[in-house]
Amino acid sequence: MTTFDEIKVDISVVLGENEMPVHQLLRMGRGAVIDLDVSEDDDVKIYANQTLVAKGQVVLLGERIGISITEVLMRPPEIRPMRTDGPL
Repeated sequence: MTTFDEIKVDISVVLGENEMPVHQLLRMGRGAVIDLDVSEDDDVKIYANQTLVAKGQVVLLGERIGISITEVLMRPPEIRPMRTDGPL
């Protein structure tokens, strides 16, 4: 298992999206609110190293915010990494 101790994975959670011109973004001040294209009940998207891997729901854990995974997404065979070391 020590082999896995050195693997780094960048996890990102996307709550929603919005498009706006850069000049509008630059005019926003502290405390500005950006409307997103989702409702509070919609799933969030979970990315690992910029690849969509799961969907989930936002949960409150006391004063902390967490994500409960609701669906793990399977990647199509054509984008799965190829093994070069032979069978396990």
